[in-house]
Order: sequence, then C-alpha cells, then structure tokens
Amino acid sequence: MDQLIGSNHANKGDNKMTSMKTALGVIGVMMLAFATWAVAPDLPDISLPAPRMEGGKPLMQALKERQTLRSFSEKKLPLQVVSDLLWAAAGINRQDSGKRTVPSARNLQIVEVYAVMESGAYLYDAKANCLKAVAKGDLRKLTGRQDFVSSAPLNLVFVADYAKMKRTSPEDQMLYSASETGFISQNVYLFCASEGLSTVVRAMVDRKALTKALNLPEQLKIILAQTVGYPKSDGQ
Repeated sequence: MDQLIGSNHANKGDNKMTSMKTALGVIGVMMLAFATWAVAPDLPDISLPAPRMEGGKPLMQALKERQTLRSFSEKKLPLQVVSDLLWAAAGINRQDSGKRTVPSARNLQIVEVYAVMESGAYLYDAKANCLKAVAKGDLRKLTGRQDFVSSAPLNLVFVADYAKMKRTSPEDQMLYSASETGFISQNVYLFCASEGLSTVVRAMVDRKALTKALNLPEQLKIILAQTVGYPKSDGQ
C-alpha cells in the first residue's frame, strides 16, 4: 500500500512538472512571437525631426486642390516631410491628453500607421516621434496590386487593433476602424494637397500576404493602404 501511495504521489508530481513545463513552453513561444513582431533584426528605428506645425496652404485652398493621383516619382521623401506627413495623419496635437489629429471613438485610438519604404517597414510611434522597425527589406510591392506601389517612395498601411475594442459589438468594431481610417486618410490627402505631393488611398491589398510580411498578430487587421510621393514628371 505504501508503495502504491508513493507511486501516486510521484505520478502527481510528474504531472505537475509536465504541466509546468508545458505552460513555460507556451509562454516562451508567445514571447518569441511578440519579439518577432515587435523588432526587426538589423533594421534600426528612425528618429524623426520635430514635425512642423505651421505653414502650408490655407485649408480652403488645400480642400480645393485635394485629389487622387496615381503617378509617382521614385524620388525619396526627406525625413522632415515624412515627419510632417505622419504627424498630420495621426500625430499628437494635445500633449497633455495624448489626443491626436484625428477623432477616435471613445479615444480608443484604434488605428496605427505603418510606413513601408525601400529600406523596410516601420510603425509610426506618435508619442516618441519615431519609426519603429518592424520588418527589414523592400516590402512595397506587397502593399497593393497596382504597379506604382513597388516604386513609389512611401506606402502607408492603416492597421486597426481589434484588441482595443473587446467590449464593442462586431458592427461597431467595423464602423470604428473604418471611420478612423477614413479620417487619417483624409488628413494625408489634405497634407499632400498642401505640399504638392501625389497620393491615392487603396483597398486593393493582399491582406494575408502583407499581414505575414509585417508579422502582425491576429488582433491587428489591415484596413487600407495609401501611397505618397512626388508627382512623376515627364522625364521620369
């Protein structure tokens, strides 16, 4: 009997140890997955210059000149222009509250902006005013099905974090993410009109392939993409 009791205790101990190892293994996989998503090896973050919050064309003139253009030069955008553009898109305009240049349902700030350039893909960190490295390599061709996306200097990808809407109905989740993306996209349009840049917002995106390339976790959903660049001249 004592031998049986001892055996039972040993089995229970083994079971507990196995369960603990399994749990630790799962946690390890999750941490590795997070690290893979959050950091791109050998691709440094990009510190952005402070955005210029003055100047530009008057609002009514920018609205008059707002348009969709699908012709882009391959000329790279200066970091100052990228900084100004991203701040206009979804930057912080009230430091005391952290609220942004776009309205957000219940201030959930659901949508984040990814910048896909020749060097790699980055997440715009509005608080730190920098681009956080996400994936190394030229992924521009994955941001859309049109030919110009692979050579235009910048493709923005608007990604909604559905984990921030857990207590929201599926209908409202779709509404919130779509409306916030629309606000951001329109800010980009107005900035481009003011600065003489070409831009087009696009729904034709292979979301499955791009999600994989950006290592996005399940709760992050790609909504739309938007190409930005200088207009293509006759000689380009």
